[in-house]
Amino acid sequence: MDIKINLNDLTYRYEVYQIFNIFYTFDNLIFVENDADYKVKIEDEINLQHDDIVYNYKIKDENKKEEIKREVFKFLKNVTKDNYPWGTLVGIRPSKIALKLLEQGKTESEVINYFNDTYLASEEKAKLCIEVAKNESKFVNRDEKKVSIYIGMPFCPTRCLYCSFAANPIAGCKKIVDPYLDALYKEIDSISKYVKEKKLKIETVYFGGGTPTSVSNEQFHDVMQRVYTSFVEYNSVKEFTVECGRPDSITEEKLNTMKKFNVTRISINPQSMNEDTMKVIGRGHTPEDIKEKFLLARRLGFDNINMDIIVGLPNETIKHIENTCREIEKLSPDSLTIHGLSIKRASRLHENIVLKHEVSIAKQEELVNMYKMTGDLARKLNMTPYYMYRQKNMVGNMENLGYSIKGKECVYNIEMIEDTQSIIALGADAVSKIVFLEESRIERFGNVKDVREYINRIDEMIQRKIELLNSLY
Repeated sequence: MDIKINLNDLTYRYEVYQIFNIFYTFDNLIFVENDADYKVKIEDEINLQHDDIVYNYKIKDENKKEEIKREVFKFLKNVTKDNYPWGTLVGIRPSKIALKLLEQGKTESEVINYFNDTYLASEEKAKLCIEVAKNESKFVNRDEKKVSIYIGMPFCPTRCLYCSFAANPIAGCKKIVDPYLDALYKEIDSISKYVKEKKLKIETVYFGGGTPTSVSNEQFHDVMQRVYTSFVEYNSVKEFTVECGRPDSITEEKLNTMKKFNVTRISINPQSMNEDTMKVIGRGHTPEDIKEKFLLARRLGFDNINMDIIVGLPNETIKHIENTCREIEKLSPDSLTIHGLSIKRASRLHENIVLKHEVSIAKQEELVNMYKMTGDLARKLNMTPYYMYRQKNMVGNMENLGYSIKGKECVYNIEMIEDTQSIIALGADAVSKIVFLEESRIERFGNVKDVREYINRIDEMIQRKIELLNSLY
């Protein structure tokens, strides 16, 4: 649907667009001169009009852009009757704001007031930021020579409806898996040599994707052995995570391979424990498959297992989330990652919702209650929130939140979000992040997304990554 906005001063177009996008995320926002649904006039005061609803506010000009965002937010909240607990805050790392204020000596009450006064954020969200900031602060990196390694596997059993990552269905990619692994091995060998020469210290290794376990048992063993001997074996690595992901790619042989190469943390990610949802999003497994593989991993001795839940999946209601939380509580994982559904333009879900209207998403009030239910689940499992980030186009304008029991936090996740540690990323579509701590500066380099291009251009990827690393080390 088109939402037409008449704005007299396009100087503030971005600020007005940001707030309208919170309330009308999946609509096409158009700035027009005539026949507008909304009239926004900004001079010495803000005048807002929609049908018979009119709102005026005299600008104090303490921070004009933030004032405009707050007043547009209040107006749209009155028009739509929707409640967005983050208010006008659209930044992706809100806990950083809380951490900075606490380090400046602000009390928790002052931090809560700041979130409310500046962003109209709820007390609940401000307290969440404070709790996350306190937990994160214990792990934040202060050593420029300490790094993490990310390895990406750009294949999956099938491509989920909401996915926009490099996740090529493995059935149609059999012929390029071995060439991909050969290119990846070349990159691993080069970066391993570089790390040793520069005497860098590897804190964590994270093997993600895609789905690392989507390849064969033999291929998985080979890549795990290469990762282990290159990055884990000779380092005092604090954490080695493998994103097992979907149960239809997990075998007992692969789990034993992970035990053999000292993996300390794995993820088995249901996203939902409802079979009807799994069919909608394109997963080729059932909730029973998830339970079976989770219990198998426990029997084999894995004592740090994460599970992911996505809130706001297509056609899901509060009843679906109730069932998901009930089933996951029975399994009792060591950490939970709660994602809000982010509808990327590159995903099939964007097409199905925005263009074809084939599936539906829960309304705002129900989404808020769904999030509260996942928080209740975490508390039942004796978990606390330890990292958080937000994304554009998230249903409900909420957050992604990691919970864990004490001692089972994912250090890699914290270092990635806090932007205080360099992440050297290998594989197709993997983005390296080089952190210059003394300059408070970050430089990024992304490998090409297309698998065949990655294979063909691997020497270029290695050379450019090392050039960037040399600018720091």
